[in-house]
Amino acid sequence: MRTVPGPTDRVVVVGAGLAGLSAALRLRGAGREVTVVERGPQPGGRAGRVERQGYALDTGPSVLTAPGLIRDALACVGDVLEDRLELLPLETTYRAQYADGTTLDVHADPEAFAAEAERVCGPGSGAEVRAYLEHIRDLDRLQWDVFIDRNLDSPLDLVGRPMVELARKGGFGRLAPHVDRRLTDERLRRLFSFQALYAGVSPFTAIAAYAVIAELDIGKGVWHPVGGIHAVPAALAAAAADAGVVFRYDTSVASLDLRGGRAVGVRLEDGELLPADAVVVTIDRPDDLVPRRQRRVKPVYSPSCVAIHVGVRQEFADRAHHTISFGQSWREVFTELTKTGRPMSDPSLLISMPSKTDRSLAPEGGQVISIVAPTPNTDRHSGGNPDIDWSTLGPRYRDEVLQTMEARGWTGLTGSIEVEEMLTPADWAAQGMAAGTPFALAHTFAQTGPFRPSTYPRGGPENVVLAGSSVQPGVGVPMVLVSGRLAAQRITG
Repeated sequence: MRTVPGPTDRVVVVGAGLAGLSAALRLRGAGREVTVVERGPQPGGRAGRVERQGYALDTGPSVLTAPGLIRDALACVGDVLEDRLELLPLETTYRAQYADGTTLDVHADPEAFAAEAERVCGPGSGAEVRAYLEHIRDLDRLQWDVFIDRNLDSPLDLVGRPMVELARKGGFGRLAPHVDRRLTDERLRRLFSFQALYAGVSPFTAIAAYAVIAELDIGKGVWHPVGGIHAVPAALAAAAADAGVVFRYDTSVASLDLRGGRAVGVRLEDGELLPADAVVVTIDRPDDLVPRRQRRVKPVYSPSCVAIHVGVRQEFADRAHHTISFGQSWREVFTELTKTGRPMSDPSLLISMPSKTDRSLAPEGGQVISIVAPTPNTDRHSGGNPDIDWSTLGPRYRDEVLQTMEARGWTGLTGSIEVEEMLTPADWAAQGMAAGTPFALAHTFAQTGPFRPSTYPRGGPENVVLAGSSVQPGVGVPMVLVSGRLAAQRITG
């Protein structure tokens, strides 16, 4: 593993999102003097929070998996997860809702899940689910230490028995056929392949190795942090501050001061220079700040989304914490998202109602609901559509999504909204996210593993490393926490 040469006593971390906080905790635990610079008023990055009229709306991720990564980050400064966060395991990971009117509850307990599959999908389905859960557990075992939780400097780093075994298990084929060969019922096939969108690709083009994403949520379970997802970065930042990390909020970075191939400091927009022996950059477009060798091929970005977060004065007592609402169309929606640049004509939606589990998020008689509708991004090269005027389409599409939910059983939703926050690709772009997507670079084969931008880019300043969803290992809460750890390892060795 390549590491930063020379002194690394003083480190400036640019960005207080989950990647930056993970890096800061590890660096501080290794004895470095750490300052975190964040342009926003609070930690969290994408994991934001809006509070109005007694409703607490998380405006970023809604699904939390792999809490051991949070525990590990806190332990770097001698802190204990239970002292900072209360995590509630969800008995029902997801409720899958299908166009034919059937529903299927994904239980955290594998036997209960298999029994539910047998009940809904017919004889033999339970055995298929048990076998497939074991299969993706094997994929996770093969990939995690070698392919994910590791700094990769070259494709040669992957040469060895685990990759041979992954190939033997079909990991480099296509995801959709990989799933189809193991599961008979179309409803189960969708349930175990929709996660490809988390990686920014269609299940019809994703490599089968990404079946492992289902192991993170369906296989290993989903948790809810009391206080909402934003409670996670708040807890990490509090632990870091108690350990001596200095936070500078409402502070924007203008540039890096470079001398002799190294960054000697971080220049703030007001002209102040923060001296640094090493710098961790976690912004979504690191090229805006870090001079480095340019890629010879154009990047491909993930689809974007419209996210609608509402506080409603209605109970919806029969609904689950997380619902995946599938439309009738399947292959067609991925064509729209990644090729023709159109919003889904028959949308599949991820709906989260965290106040079902955590009543602190909403007033008496109310609920907090987040609806994520994937959309094309704004990059034509990635199959997106830069010509969509979201200031015009956004309100109309919002109404269309809510009407779809009403038609799928969320009766009375639209009329009971008391507070609302909506984000479109135009909003993500205004926040500095490339191609107007919060999901960064797509996990195409050419942007996966050692082919994804490194945490330590060649051709850049020798003491500047990167973290976040745009670099290894990739997109999602677990991955950016790992990314912070990998970036810190570049500095600490």
